[in-house]
Amino acid sequence: MGKKNGAVLATEPVAEQQTNNNNTELKSSKKNKKNKNKHNLQTEEENTPKRKHEELNNQNDTESEKKSKKKKKHNKSDENDSGNGVEETVSASDEPITVTGKNAKDEKYAAVKTFVGSGLPDNVLECCKGFEKPSPIQSRAWPFLLDGRDLIGIAATGSGKTLAFGLPAIMHVLNKRKNKVSSKGRNPLCLMLSPTRELAQQISDVLCDAGKSCGVESICLYGGTSKGPQISALKSGIDIVIGTPGRIQDLVEMGICRLQEVSFVVLDEADRMLDMGFEQIVRSILGQTCSARQMVMFSATWPLAVHHLAQEFMDPNPVKVVVGSEDLSANHDVMQIVEVLDERLRDKRLLALLEKYHKSQKNRVLVFVLYKWETTRVEKMLQQGGWKAVSISGDKSQHERTKALSLFKNGSCPLMIATDVAARGLDIPDVEVVINFSFPLTLEDYVHRIGRTGRAGKKGVAHTFFTQANKGLSGELVNVLREAGQVVPDDLLKFGTHVKKKESKLYGAHFKEIPVDAPKSKKITFDNSDDED
Repeated sequence: MGKKNGAVLATEPVAEQQTNNNNTELKSSKKNKKNKNKHNLQTEEENTPKRKHEELNNQNDTESEKKSKKKKKHNKSDENDSGNGVEETVSASDEPITVTGKNAKDEKYAAVKTFVGSGLPDNVLECCKGFEKPSPIQSRAWPFLLDGRDLIGIAATGSGKTLAFGLPAIMHVLNKRKNKVSSKGRNPLCLMLSPTRELAQQISDVLCDAGKSCGVESICLYGGTSKGPQISALKSGIDIVIGTPGRIQDLVEMGICRLQEVSFVVLDEADRMLDMGFEQIVRSILGQTCSARQMVMFSATWPLAVHHLAQEFMDPNPVKVVVGSEDLSANHDVMQIVEVLDERLRDKRLLALLEKYHKSQKNRVLVFVLYKWETTRVEKMLQQGGWKAVSISGDKSQHERTKALSLFKNGSCPLMIATDVAARGLDIPDVEVVINFSFPLTLEDYVHRIGRTGRAGKKGVAHTFFTQANKGLSGELVNVLREAGQVVPDDLLKFGTHVKKKESKLYGAHFKEIPVDAPKSKKITFDNSDDED
């Protein structure tokens, strides 16, 4: 379980050993001289555009070879491993799928290829009528979740992960309430935590729609709005609670939101939740739930804090389903254009890009900025220039954020300026272009931003401004561009391709990600020699 073995795969031929034969040595010497001349010729050609294009293609081929070799190595090692299973397949969209965990290769956990094959009742599958077949994350997660297994899911946003955990949650409620009439004042059985209000509302919309046909009721709890309607809904009885940690904690402390019967818990964007400082609140909330619970965690990365949380609250042998790669990678359906420019020229350049990408003022364009005050400044600048724009940020009230998002989604105002609050998990349909006016603080946020376009198999464009102030992230950005087969501008390479070591606030630069199956730490004691006579 956990990460793949970090085996070093040799991609260059190993030098042949010399023999005692003089003629062989002479030939080897000539060959080396010839190779040296050839190397010099290659060095002269390195800076040509043709050479760079070839390098990009060769690099992608080499990465494919490495993945293929790693895959063979895993399959070979699994022959001698009867306890934990590791299964690798490729989805219809050519994304690699890795499933690890105890008994993961059992026949009962085989991928679900059709909705009928999932074994879910028709009234539960009512919400899936618009889809041809389950998405990769759904097809692999459903068999485990419906069997009551704890699961860790790593999949890109827009991959159908909400229904991947949503339908098993509905089935969990139906099985628990079997043959019982929905009673007023019933306590919730499922809890879903989200880092942001917008993502919580999006999950709620999906679950409310999915639960209509089978009588499963959900409620969304988040701050910035009145507690009155939320309290009334909880008192009338609810099956699934979805929300942000802060508001849920408030209602728990008031004695209104009672979680003692919750036996199915989902942490969506778990890494982001801890990044935002919710760790203690999340721990407190989980401590209120039933001790015999099923846990589901979706997380883009697997840092130490998330690992400890999983180790404390999950089964010792959770299943891990990875669709795509655990390494940071962007959606390949998005054309990434990176423009290195002076920071003072960004306003003028943004207006020029809107003339190019948003001339009709009908297609959806999302402009990302870094700070809350930037949203107001850029929004006013665009409005003064005759552009119809809205914005969302943490400074706005929940009513204003919801209204702006609604106007953007329904096409009434298809140009929106946003901070990263809108980047995580939000499913905004048909966003054609993303413009990164300010580069984010991390490459993870960059990948999430550009993931707002190119969704559901459609193509998209992400145009990014990169300035001198962002040079510390140039190496990571170059890697993301190369992995996706995108053009790396020469101006970006001038900043260097060095990638800084990942750091932890607690452990510094020596921090590394911990695999899921890492053993728990043990206390070692020694006899005290000072006590000897």
